[in-house]
Amino acid sequence: MMNSQPVDPEAVAPVATDMRADAGDVQLLARMGYKQELRRQYSTPQVFAIAFSIMGLVPSIASTLSFSLPAGPVGMVWGWFTASIFILLVGLAMADLASAMPTAGGLYWWTHYFAGPKWKSPLSFLIGYSNTLGLIGGMCSVDYTLALMILSCVSISRGDGWSASRGVTYAVYVGLILFHGLCGSLGGRLMPKIQTFCTYINIALVVATVIALPVGKVTRGGSLNSGHYVYGHVGNETAWPAGWAFMMAWLAPIWSIGSFDSCVHMSEEAMHASKAVPLGIVWSAGSAFVLGFLVLSVIAATMNQDVSATISTKFGQPMAQIYYDALGRDGALAFMAVLCVVQFLIGLSLVVAASRQAWAFSRDGALPFSGFFRHVSKRIQYQPVRMICGLVFVSILLGLLCLINSAAANALFSLFVASNYLSWGTPIFCRLVWGEDRFTPGEFYTGRFSRLIAWVAIVYLLFGVILSMFPTEGPSPTCTYLNTAMFLDRWLTIYLTEALNMNYTIVINGFVWFGCMAYYFLYARHWYTGPQITVDESDYTPSDNIIVAADPHALPTDELVSFGHKRE
Repeated sequence: MMNSQPVDPEAVAPVATDMRADAGDVQLLARMGYKQELRRQYSTPQVFAIAFSIMGLVPSIASTLSFSLPAGPVGMVWGWFTASIFILLVGLAMADLASAMPTAGGLYWWTHYFAGPKWKSPLSFLIGYSNTLGLIGGMCSVDYTLALMILSCVSISRGDGWSASRGVTYAVYVGLILFHGLCGSLGGRLMPKIQTFCTYINIALVVATVIALPVGKVTRGGSLNSGHYVYGHVGNETAWPAGWAFMMAWLAPIWSIGSFDSCVHMSEEAMHASKAVPLGIVWSAGSAFVLGFLVLSVIAATMNQDVSATISTKFGQPMAQIYYDALGRDGALAFMAVLCVVQFLIGLSLVVAASRQAWAFSRDGALPFSGFFRHVSKRIQYQPVRMICGLVFVSILLGLLCLINSAAANALFSLFVASNYLSWGTPIFCRLVWGEDRFTPGEFYTGRFSRLIAWVAIVYLLFGVILSMFPTEGPSPTCTYLNTAMFLDRWLTIYLTEALNMNYTIVINGFVWFGCMAYYFLYARHWYTGPQITVDESDYTPSDNIIVAADPHALPTDELVSFGHKRE
């Protein structure tokens, strides 16, 4: 039991927290080598809300229907169900690590801690960059989808078949990215309350969609699709075999339930982090599994059985067409407007999570201009404002992909998947192969099933990375040619077609993965040695960003070696 001493309320900013839990949080963070720099203000439900709001079930399902619709109702509904089970297992494996070692840069920190001596620094360097890129990809894909949603509302309201050009879409996207950056920088103290609001509005939107779609369909004289159609009809609007089209439908839940690592990045702002963070991971993944299955079942029951008509809708968004068919013009506009609000909040939450990961990586000196970007603004409510601005700039550059075509824009979705899945799987793999004897469970632990869960998670994550690289429309065509001239002419046609429709994920991720490894071995290996010690003698005293109860049993900073750090 900790002994607490009264803290002068004038010496610190008033933060309503559990003082004992905060003292334990600071000590655990210090044992990992870091001093407390961000403000601890997130409760367990608010940590959960970060991940749950980023998932934003109905907007995320709307964003990814183009991945699952081509496989028909079976791909939509059962694809979500099966993939979600594996995703939940990944969440459990990550929760074990997050409870034991909660820090904002958790994924690359765990990799460095568990990996073998020769692999610590290069793997940590790779995962830090991959995770940062994945979160930036999430920012881009969310705001790109939001731009499409807003423009689909314009199309519905005009009623003349108008559709936005790529240039207009990009302009709206840039405006949204800039606005998100501004809100993320200035709204730090309000963010926990915003996350709570996000939870309520997301659940309300799920309930409203589940009720309104069937009621509207029947009221307008339509009929609901049969249970056999919803749960048993196999479709295939791709050039892939039907079985692989079903696997490609997994991209929808993979992308939608792909943000629970955001709880990890909020570790240094969470109260009682060793409990709050793992519960946030498991709750968010589990609730998305159940509620997503419900929403997709209702969508399959109310949508037009001519799937190709829904996919090629003039509104630019399949979900907009589904709302329009069931609820009419005004109902579709109302729901799409709410979807836009929720999607905006998703983007805001993602900016917060991404900035914390990138800030933590800069704190360890790994990103370019780390000394500049690691700064935390005390004037603007202890926010990493410079890092948020840097992420906005990179997102604007990556968004240029949407000017090419829809296939290039889809790379923003797959970029989020491939980079994050590599980042999630590597520390779990390192723990199993090199670091099991160094792993000490935290307050949350899956017990004797921990290793089995972790191995299943590894296999699934590897499959997910490979899946994200496949072109969504189908394989490349092949032909037999009678002469050289015909071959060259046909080959050039195929090449130009595939260049326009290829999946650009391998290009972008390959550039980052191989580029950062080249950067490491040619230059960074001389100075990057993993996470850096930042603790000092003031780490157990009250500060202006946290209320800490004094603990006479706190370890002296010279003994902070519990997690493998040594003072240099």
